[in-house]
Amino acid sequence: MTRCLRILLLAAALSAGLVPTAHAQTGGAAPEAGGAPYAADGQVALVSRTDHLLGRLVRFAGRAGGREAGVPITVERFDPLLHTWVAVTTAITGEQGVFAARWRADHIGVFRFRAVVTPHGEAQAATASPEVAVTVYKPAVATWYGPGFYGRRTACGQRMSKHLLGVAHKKLKCGTRVALFHAGRTITVPVVDRGPFRHGTDWDLTSATAEALGFTATGTIGAVRLRRSA
Repeated sequence: MTRCLRILLLAAALSAGLVPTAHAQTGGAAPEAGGAPYAADGQVALVSRTDHLLGRLVRFAGRAGGREAGVPITVERFDPLLHTWVAVTTAITGEQGVFAARWRADHIGVFRFRAVVTPHGEAQAATASPEVAVTVYKPAVATWYGPGFYGRRTACGQRMSKHLLGVAHKKLKCGTRVALFHAGRTITVPVVDRGPFRHGTDWDLTSATAEALGFTATGTIGAVRLRRSA
């Protein structure tokens, strides 16, 4: 790859906000995409950060290899209910086929995205990029607990300790897997207890979970319940 093309790709990644952040902690999601996308001629590449809060902009950067400027790109999200790909945003390629796109996250969950390019004036199937996974979390108020409860049994039958990874929730079944996001860190843990009982609070993190997330006081985190197939 020429130096000029590397600069163009890096500029696209930076304009899309794809700068490195703290890596995932124990049980967390895949590392953030921190580099510019690369695609050989005839291929399409797409990158994005892996973790976002509901209502925030999800930024994508990509390249349609071997394409000139002005080629239309569609970024699609797979809809598991409809079992089909749905367009969420579009872009136009610039020099060397580089493009950037944005989508405002309006659903929570773990999603699959791809970029599709249909060449002008060519009767052939669209070319799609490899899929990228993005998790969108619902903002929620959380606290943490542990000291004073070590050695006791939780409502889900586990022994509380400074090493127990999990969360307390009022309604979710014991064992339900929940992905959490805070300060650029992610972790996936099970529901291990009932609570919290403070008004206006949605989750209670065990001390080990709070430590893994760098969470030290009552505040807002991102949370999403994971389906069994996730």
